[in-house]
Amino acid sequence: MTTALALTQGDPAGIGPEITLRAWLAREEHGLAPFFVIGDPDFLARIAARLGLAVPLAPVVPEEAAEAFARALPVVRLPDGLTVAAEPGTPDPASAAGTLASIEEAVRLVRAGRAPALVTNPIAKHVLYEAGFRHPGHTEYLAALAAEPGAPAPRPVMLLWSEDLAVVPVTIHVALRRVPDLLTPDLVVETARIVDRDMRARFGLSAPRLVLAGLNPHAGEAGTMGTEDRDVLRPAVERLRAEGIAITGPHPADTLFHARARAAYDVALAPTHDQALIPIKTLAFDEGVNVTLGLPFLRTSPDHGTAFDIAGKGLAKPDSLIAALRLAGHLTRADGAGA
Repeated sequence: MTTALALTQGDPAGIGPEITLRAWLAREEHGLAPFFVIGDPDFLARIAARLGLAVPLAPVVPEEAAEAFARALPVVRLPDGLTVAAEPGTPDPASAAGTLASIEEAVRLVRAGRAPALVTNPIAKHVLYEAGFRHPGHTEYLAALAAEPGAPAPRPVMLLWSEDLAVVPVTIHVALRRVPDLLTPDLVVETARIVDRDMRARFGLSAPRLVLAGLNPHAGEAGTMGTEDRDVLRPAVERLRAEGIAITGPHPADTLFHARARAAYDVALAPTHDQALIPIKTLAFDEGVNVTLGLPFLRTSPDHGTAFDIAGKGLAKPDSLIAALRLAGHLTRADGAGA
């Protein structure tokens, strides 16, 4: 029996509902695998009517979603009778319960084998914080939900993927001045191990080729422009190579992302958030996909936020969500046999 991908509702006041509806409308054009959204069908019907989108909705259980997908957008209702009453463009902590319930239900269904992968719509952390949310972010929450009872949460790694480039920031949402203190050989080694393992298991690469960007200009130029590249990054690369992982670096970041350089590797690791995200958002702003590595299930998401400023105005582009759905569908259909 074909199973459908699980898609979370995201923050209902953001563009998640609109791009979900538009992605379903584009399902044939983009050859999307069947998916269902976990949300409130009455709310989605109101958004569709407001935007003038002819999207029929089919309340289903997950096992019915694939069959319904061709004729209607399958919707698995939020658990515990939760409903959504959000106003597009107006974030409201009252929506937090539904947002979190959608994520929790999606993880439960994927872990139970009732969906092959999880695709998440954008959430707004500041809205959840106002409602008492205590996790650093979306990815960390998924890791906590993935933890086995009594065991620590798995360490998630953020991969930004596109047809032209795949990148991993070693440090993520931290102030730039903190990076040198956080960047340790152990952190680099652990991150690269997870990347190597999941590029094999999820993407079907038999020998992933990794590169590591330097932290400082010219990768420190032998310690004359900072010692982190020499004393932290290079020893990490040597440890990884001794383990049989195909990685080189640290390389000067300013020459790592042109077309000829990109042809020589599968994934680029970068010490800082912006070193990794600037090139991929330049090359694939609308098509980039956020893939969480290190979890016991596949999770993809659009590479953008809630965009409250355009929510409900009919301006949201579904391209990144479509790319996330396509990638999740491809990887699960192939069962890791290649990307």
